[in-house]
Amino acid sequence: MGLCAASIYRRTLTLSGTRAQLNTSVPTKLPAGKNATADKLLVAASELMIERASIEVSLSDIAQKSGVNAALVKYHFGNKDGLLLALLARDAATEISQLEYLISQPITPSAKLRLHIGGIIRAYHQFPYMNRLIHYLLHESSPAAANEVSKFFVAPLLDFHRRLLAEGIKAGEFRKIDPVLFYTSLIGACDHLFFGRHAMSRAVGVGPVTDEVCREYIKHMEALIFGGVLNPDKETAAVAAG
Repeated sequence: MGLCAASIYRRTLTLSGTRAQLNTSVPTKLPAGKNATADKLLVAASELMIERASIEVSLSDIAQKSGVNAALVKYHFGNKDGLLLALLARDAATEISQLEYLISQPITPSAKLRLHIGGIIRAYHQFPYMNRLIHYLLHESSPAAANEVSKFFVAPLLDFHRRLLAEGIKAGEFRKIDPVLFYTSLIGACDHLFFGRHAMSRAVGVGPVTDEVCREYIKHMEALIFGGVLNPDKETAAVAAG
């Protein structure tokens, strides 16, 4: 699956100059799936979507890439939408599991927020099909699929934001912030960088999301979010620490 969120958080922490000792007892990736055939299909679908920068891949393409008979998609996942849901669930499980890793670290809420901003933008960049899958499964698939996405992706992420903001408010670092509005601001901004890039390229000729664009966007979002979240009494110290 590539670089996981915990590795991203560690790398970002090192680059930021924070010297707190990380809790490395939390695993950085989930165990491999129990069914090798299903795993092959998920890996093939993921690789094809990254290669093509699109979620429009056929079952025959996935079967050819994986070396697995296309009929087994129905056996393991029910249909193509079932496979897409399982792929998003797989990727989200790895990302969401790292939120517990981050919240447990012995560093300030401001440092955790900075790592989260960078980590989630890099995760979207690392798995560029993720936001398109979320949109498709929430809005164009079945109500059951939309409910599942809400359970394993939206709800845990929103809960993490609630806890992190509460921790920051208690520490006197953050203003009182509505977690739903915060979620909407951060995830909406991350989502639009990738989902809305095609519209912007047609309108003003912007290029693709490169590593450099990703780095600049992280800086931009840090400045915006910290400008709105930090307690004015703590703002100078927090920015200097970052």
